[in-house]
Formats: sequence, structure tokens, C-alpha cells
Amino acid sequence: MRLYYTVAGPGTAEQTIERSRFIAFVSPANSREEAEAFIRSVSAEHKDATHNVPAMVIGDKMQIQWASDDGEPQGTSGAPMVKLLVSQGITNVVIVVTRYFGGIKLGTGGLVRAYTSSAKIGLEAAGIASAEQKTVITFAVDYSTYNKVASLDTGGRAALSDIRYTDKVTFDAACEPDDEEWLKGMISGASNGKAEVVEIRTEIVKISVDKSSVIL
Repeated sequence: MRLYYTVAGPGTAEQTIERSRFIAFVSPANSREEAEAFIRSVSAEHKDATHNVPAMVIGDKMQIQWASDDGEPQGTSGAPMVKLLVSQGITNVVIVVTRYFGGIKLGTGGLVRAYTSSAKIGLEAAGIASAEQKTVITFAVDYSTYNKVASLDTGGRAALSDIRYTDKVTFDAACEPDDEEWLKGMISGASNGKAEVVEIRTEIVKISVDKSSVIL
């Protein structure tokens, strides 16, 4: 079950508009504290920039929406980036667009377009992911049995990950909550009943999606 869209990971993208350099820095952030730490790090790294414009949207219901224009005319930079994120349903993300002024003023409309387009290419670089609630089951099997399990065709209904090799092979398998019993049956059948269920839990899992279906 999809909960929200977010970014798959960090990303950076740059463009030049009327001789000004716009560099977009994007990062996942699950709390305001994480987002603020990212903003401080980018601002410190680019303290010689003309502007370091931050924007964040945090929370599964987008409860936190915040931005600053960092010296640009009010409402021309940070707010348009927040508007972009909200309109596309993208949350748990922080963006900083760094501008090195090139000597040509862009005007109010030009600034809005420049910061919005910079945020877009930053999101493209980071990649868009669907945050989904999954049931994750940890299994343990012997080495010979794992080969049979690994070759299972689940038709996309489950995915194996985090494989650990010790005295046994331990791995996680994620599926939709309604598919829990089906998944346990599949693994049990492939292992001739030898697979041991170590743990069952619920996690939020990121699944990359085609960015064209979300933005742009």
C-alpha cells in the first residue's frame, strides 16, 4: 500500500540561467532536524554563494512545510519549491538551491521559474520513490535450500533482500500485508518445509518509480 511519494536518495543537479549558476541539492529527510542539518551543511559548503535557498516538506501528511528566500525577493524562491513538492505529492525531502549571481537580474517571474526548474532537475537526479507499507519476513534456510528459494518466481508480489551468510542463509522477503500467508507458503513449498521464520514485522519500504509518472 503506497503511503506517499518521496525521493529515492540524495541528488545534485546544476543549470545556468542568464549567467547565474543554480545548483540544486536534494536529500531525503524524515524529520525537521534532519532537514535543518542538511541545510546547514550545504550553506556552510557554499558560504560564498549569493543565496542558499532552502525548502522542506516533512511528514506522511505533509505536516511540515517550510522555506526561506534567503535574500531573494519574498515569495520568488523557497515558496515555489514547496509548492512544487506539495503539488506533486512528494514529502520527507529537503532541497537547497544555491545561486551564484551572474550579474543579470531575472525579475520576479524569472526567479520563480529558475528556482522551480532547479528543484525539478534536482528531484530528477535524486529519483522518485513510492514509500509503501510492507510486511517483511525474515527467513533462515540452509545453503542448498536457499538456491531453490532464490530462483522462485513471485510474479512481482514479493522481493528478497538483505541476504546474510553465516551458518545458514538468512534473508528478508517483503510483500503486501495481505500476501503474508501466501509468501510464507511459497517459501515453505520451495524449501520443502525447511525454511524457518525468524521475524515478521511491518516496515516502510522505498520502491523506485518512473519519474515521468510523478513529476514533469
